[in-house]
Amino acid sequence: MKPLLQFAAGLVLSACLALPSRADVVVSGTRVIYPGQAREVTVQLTNNGATPSLVQAWLDGGNPKVAPDKSDAPFVLTPPIFRIDPHKGQTLRLMYTGGPLPRDRESVFWLNVLEVPPAPRGEAGKNYLQLAFRSRLKVFFRPPKLPGRANDAPDQLRWRVVPAPDGHGYALECDNPTPYHVSFSRIGLSAGGRDYRHGRGGMVDPMAKAVFPLDGLSAAPAPGARVEFTSINDYGADVPHEAVPAP
Repeated sequence: MKPLLQFAAGLVLSACLALPSRADVVVSGTRVIYPGQAREVTVQLTNNGATPSLVQAWLDGGNPKVAPDKSDAPFVLTPPIFRIDPHKGQTLRLMYTGGPLPRDRESVFWLNVLEVPPAPRGEAGKNYLQLAFRSRLKVFFRPPKLPGRANDAPDQLRWRVVPAPDGHGYALECDNPTPYHVSFSRIGLSAGGRDYRHGRGGMVDPMAKAVFPLDGLSAAPAPGARVEFTSINDYGADVPHEAVPAP
């Protein structure tokens, strides 16, 4: 499996300099939920392009640099390498091997889908740019009998305004007391008639804390500030929320 990944890695610089382009192979959904009691889950891929694509798929535990044959994620994914013809689909089967994972909270892994298009026809002896596209989706392993519901977890988060970790300005600290991961597409603070945003989305792990620096917030806000954030549910939909930060 490694040669295909190495080939794609060699195209990274070219991809950065390329003209606007897009991937033809589309993954259904933006995340995968694996119920702990399930024997397997499936992920559907579709080639919306006009040419065949060679695809490699694998899981990792959070390090995108780990080669497919070095991954220690406790899952089997089949098929690992395959071709998808134009306007056709392919189903990936994901099976948990029973490796040790926490039973009192979710675990998260990443599904990688690497697409390499075929060499263009009639280009022998010519210079051309060929791109490989890699998508990464979160895979949440959800043990059975966890208390509560994943969709209710965002409203149970506890927020505080704290000094930013780098010593410049302030940040929002998020405390997640639930056994579920909570992903965000937007995080911000409304205070004194202004909005201060975290520059990107993020995620807070179960029973853990995460800190999100806020752009432009150089002084502690006055009372009355509100945390405004958008969580992403199991179906990939954005759900807006508001909360009052603790003093």
